[in-house]
Amino acid sequence: MSTAPRGGWHLLVLFVRSLNKQTSLRICTPVFATIIIIFSLLCKLTGQHEPDEVGPQFLAQLTNITVPQGRDISFTCVVDNLGQYRVAWIKSDSKAILGIHTHMVSLNPRLSVTHNGHNTWKLHISHVQLNDSGSYMCQVNTDPMKSLSGYLDVVVPPDIINQPDHNIDEGVSTEGGTISLQCSATGVPDPMVQWRREGGKDIMLRTESRDKQALKSVDGERLQLTNVHRTDMGGYLCIASNGVPPSVSKRFDVHVNFPPTIKAVNQLVGAPVEREVTLECIVEVYPKPLNGWYRNEGNIKLHNGNKYNISEAMINLYMWHLNLTIRHLTKADFGAYSCSSVNALGKSEARIRLQ
Repeated sequence: MSTAPRGGWHLLVLFVRSLNKQTSLRICTPVFATIIIIFSLLCKLTGQHEPDEVGPQFLAQLTNITVPQGRDISFTCVVDNLGQYRVAWIKSDSKAILGIHTHMVSLNPRLSVTHNGHNTWKLHISHVQLNDSGSYMCQVNTDPMKSLSGYLDVVVPPDIINQPDHNIDEGVSTEGGTISLQCSATGVPDPMVQWRREGGKDIMLRTESRDKQALKSVDGERLQLTNVHRTDMGGYLCIASNGVPPSVSKRFDVHVNFPPTIKAVNQLVGAPVEREVTLECIVEVYPKPLNGWYRNEGNIKLHNGNKYNISEAMINLYMWHLNLTIRHLTKADFGAYSCSSVNALGKSEARIRLQ
């Protein structure tokens, strides 16, 4: 039997009390009971009823979660006044029921559900994978259903791909040619690839007309160096980043081949006898050359020993400093000397007169 609403009950009591005060008629208990029954029937006929107690209520929204692959996460659902209803966890895109109350439905061992004994339910996902991404629903089986949704976004740090057809970590060309470097990366979200030179040097982009542009960085998977110059030699870094640490990089070596060009530091050198003197040459060349010192128009090659000390030092990837030290000078040591450098692309020499 339906009961009258609290407002109706209140009016009924006031009505009876008013009758008792305003008339000499006293309503006895059986009569009062009859009035109650009639009032209840009227309420039922007119569709009035005592409202139910407050049903299940969500106390907080489900939080959206962004997490790197491999981490552990949990969605928290807080429901008050649950009563005899149950909380279920559902993967929205597949409509798959993952768990109900504290019981698992899904067979995925990485998923679990917990309840704190009061009003908080949790869905736990351990070692999250990329395919765990999507919308998750906390649902209460009221009629109609009540639910909240939260989104799991699984992100993956960048990784540079080693492709068999592009797995080359260097570029080689003769001076004036073209070098193309290729670098691809995966990740979620898609990584951005950027090129930089080691040591903070500028990347020189040239055109066929020899116009050039100096840039600290170049975006894109491919770096195209045209009309290359010896100064372009060195290390280039492909850096992939997508906002998910860590960023990754790969080093590429650029080599520019060209024939030697050699110059004497001083073409005329004077020194007294019985002293020591050093003759010097600077050579620009790549790849590494064979260097040497000669006397008498190049007819006599000089070697390390008691009289001579021959040394060379690399200034950078393509420049060398050549030294010939002559000990205990005599008049016979005066005359013409030459420094020489040769590689597969050519030969160069410079002359020095000692007096």
